[in-house]
Amino acid sequence: MGRARTIARRTFLIGSAAIAGGVAFGVWRFHTPHANPLLDDLPKGAAALTPYVLITARAITLITPRADSGQGAVSVQAALIAEELDVDLDQVETDPGTPSPAYWNTALSSDAVPFRATNDGWLAEAARDLADAPMKFLGMQVTGGSTTVPDGYEKLRRAGAVARETLKAAAANVHGVAARDLRTERGAVILPDGTRASYQSLAQAAAETDPVTDVVLRGPNAWRLLGKPMQRIDMVAKSTGTQDYGIDVTLPDMLHAAIRLNPARGAALRGYDATDARAMRGVERIVEIPGGVAVVADNSWRAMRAANAITCDWAPAPYPAEMDGHWQALSASFTEDAQDSRWRDAGDVDTALDGGADVEVEYRAPYLAHAPLEPLNATVRYTPDRTDIWTGTQVPRFVQQNAAAITGQDAGAVHVHAQMIGGSFGHRLEDNVSRHATRIAMAIPGRPVKLTYAREEDMTQDFPRQIAMARGRGRVADGRVQAYDLGIAMPSVLTSQMGRQGIPAAGPDLQIVAGAWDQPFAIPHYRVTGYRAPDLGPISSWRAVGASTNGFFHDCLLDELIHAAGADPLVERLRLCDHDASRAVLDAVGEMSNWGSPLGQNQGRGVAFCLSYGVPCAQVIEVTATRNGIRLDRVAVAADVGRVLDPVNFEGLVQGGVIFGLGHAMNCAITYANGAAEQANFDTYPGMRLYQCPQIAVRGLETGDTVRGIGEPPVPPAPAALANAIFAVTGTRLREMPFDRAVAFV
Repeated sequence: MGRARTIARRTFLIGSAAIAGGVAFGVWRFHTPHANPLLDDLPKGAAALTPYVLITARAITLITPRADSGQGAVSVQAALIAEELDVDLDQVETDPGTPSPAYWNTALSSDAVPFRATNDGWLAEAARDLADAPMKFLGMQVTGGSTTVPDGYEKLRRAGAVARETLKAAAANVHGVAARDLRTERGAVILPDGTRASYQSLAQAAAETDPVTDVVLRGPNAWRLLGKPMQRIDMVAKSTGTQDYGIDVTLPDMLHAAIRLNPARGAALRGYDATDARAMRGVERIVEIPGGVAVVADNSWRAMRAANAITCDWAPAPYPAEMDGHWQALSASFTEDAQDSRWRDAGDVDTALDGGADVEVEYRAPYLAHAPLEPLNATVRYTPDRTDIWTGTQVPRFVQQNAAAITGQDAGAVHVHAQMIGGSFGHRLEDNVSRHATRIAMAIPGRPVKLTYAREEDMTQDFPRQIAMARGRGRVADGRVQAYDLGIAMPSVLTSQMGRQGIPAAGPDLQIVAGAWDQPFAIPHYRVTGYRAPDLGPISSWRAVGASTNGFFHDCLLDELIHAAGADPLVERLRLCDHDASRAVLDAVGEMSNWGSPLGQNQGRGVAFCLSYGVPCAQVIEVTATRNGIRLDRVAVAADVGRVLDPVNFEGLVQGGVIFGLGHAMNCAITYANGAAEQANFDTYPGMRLYQCPQIAVRGLETGDTVRGIGEPPVPPAPAALANAIFAVTGTRLREMPFDRAVAFV
């Protein structure tokens, strides 16, 4: 194979975006594709057609590098490739692939620049393109920010199309016919005489054929899979209990580990006494790790019991030990010196409020745990020459690089085997469990060690959602909202999270004002200011990140101002809205909920809106005030993602997001006492119960120009819609979550 063919085979064109990034970092370098990782140890006779399609004589394997934590990422990635490859999902196998910069996330940069998602001007687009460059050079293989679909929508379809056309070219060479006279269908190239040449039979020839990269993607009218109801690839396994997750990994000669870490997050272990633990049945080893101690035993139960038997001397918390100190730190951050951003400042707010505010309020949102059903786990086998890690992760390259730093090995000697994840909500964006498991495994070379966090360790050692506070005020006149001023204080999620990866976070943190500063309302005097609170406890990304709190702050203040103006909550939102897609979702929920129609006795209806991750989402919630508390009756949700790729999964993700947002708003909080989280299991962190779940009607709109993800956008408006509905029926404004501190739910 000649050099030109080798270069073509080892790379994959990434598309024509990010010209500005190319100018800043070097056009040639930016447009030079990453090497195709499938070519490493490629079996003889196999064809690695782009980094996403591997064909052998036995199987067609689609590489789906975005992590699946229950949101259907594997299925949608496979469908995007399969649509253009002309295969059905029952004909393929899927594999998460190895950690590689080739799988960098091309959509992460869309929320990394201070331009409203509704701004598609040349400067905004150039800034987004510019932000793409460091994402590529860092090889940011990250799953998060509802980016799986935006990242893969064109890239994965193009990968499938390149593979399809290359297979046609191979068939043309083998059979001596013109490629233009060939077509494809269900995993085969169809020759002019009707003969079917399976993709597998063409693997050897395709491996020796130059990739055909000049392809045209099919339009939605020609789609066979996308846009239609699909059965997810994991449906049968998850319905029958046969799906394996990271916690199910079993290897020969495997040991089990449990840990005890300082309940004060990030504080040290000053000393310990493991005498009783060492004497317990099945215990093999006691291993000290940063901030705590681990027990290795012959099963997980014995390891956890022994870990609890260790007496530890813990150093105090490096942050306020009690909650009052956390709230005081936020309250003290509303100063000019702590101002982090002010990207929304229309009109003249100060002059408009000179005569005093009609509404002046404060809102609060607590720390929240991720609390997925599958607790953190990682299985590691270490030898001096090689380390293997089996774990569910959203950041496989971070796992690989950090394990390499711990072992002293080259990153290429660390092999990460990504597993299906049993829930995450951002939890698996951290890799602390892999780091601990690697250190423990190094103490017992050659034997695999599975570290499983006890539920209590999983929750108390979580990097929770940020705590946040907002202060708002505004004026109304002539039945309309005239002035709106919202300040938001929270610690920097980006600084905390990226700091643990050794990546400096410079400049303002967009998450402090996400879901607030960029809302599509044309209020004459309109200001949103972000204030950076000092670092408190370590925090991390939680489903919808900054918008998860700010959707509540922003919309509730707007609702209070609309009420003060004496206007209709939906009508005034529609009047103020200056974005067509956002107006459409507000119109849709009005129609779905029959807004304005009479309600029964003791019933109330609340509307809320938030644009996050580029997705406008509106919700109307109906509640009933019963003798025993508030009952949630119905929710109407409309969201516009530009293109709904799977209506069934779309509905499930929206409904799940609403339940997630409502359940946490109702009764969840992480509070600290003596520096430790007080909530350690689901008895003190209950969420929504099945009997409390309302009916949820979903409508997906497709009017936007850009394809977006839906995993997070349903979360931010849910608490606000519930608070607004409760106000409508009781007259009581709820300005602090969780709401069960003020009302009961039935």
